[in-house]
Amino acid sequence: MKHVIEQGKNNHPVFVLLHGTGGDETSLLEVGRLLDEEATMIGIRGNVLENGYPRYFKRLSDGVFDLESLETESKQLHEAIQELAYVNSFDVTNVVLVGYSNGANIGIRLLLDYPEIYQKAILFHPMYPVEVKDRQLLNKTQVFVTMGKFDQMVSIQESQRVLYLLEEREADVTEMWENTHQLMYEEIEQAKRWLEKTSS
Repeated sequence: MKHVIEQGKNNHPVFVLLHGTGGDETSLLEVGRLLDEEATMIGIRGNVLENGYPRYFKRLSDGVFDLESLETESKQLHEAIQELAYVNSFDVTNVVLVGYSNGANIGIRLLLDYPEIYQKAILFHPMYPVEVKDRQLLNKTQVFVTMGKFDQMVSIQESQRVLYLLEEREADVTEMWENTHQLMYEEIEQAKRWLEKTSS
């Protein structure tokens, strides 16, 4: 998968940066620097194109995921992260998934499928309209989630579904409500404080 890496310091997190629809591997680099300028930054571009715009998996329509694509692409993304960890000699246990919108959505899938590997995530404006029958616990997982009260892409009900999905599996969830789907500076600042608190 197409990616970019900025090497940071060993005692700082490894941010896996997952963009929203239409973004690319560089889209969240500045967000990562604001969160921790000494962290390692790994931006990965989604494999799927929708009307020419990169995404991490296909959707059938707005708010309706292609579940087969989600399964296939999340596995490929996981394998890409593991390979990058091996080639670049970073500890995968230091990974913090940082995703916005579509990137946050596939981040949820990684948390659900690989709970022993991915145990910390910052999810900006996710949704996950998928029935998840697996009740595997996420009691080692820490997540910071932001949502919009007037988000034109994600309803309050869908935002609450994400919270319920994580909390039902005993993840440690910190939530923040903004207004719209747009990623705001205040969200990044709150995420930074959360990251510092949970890393101490």
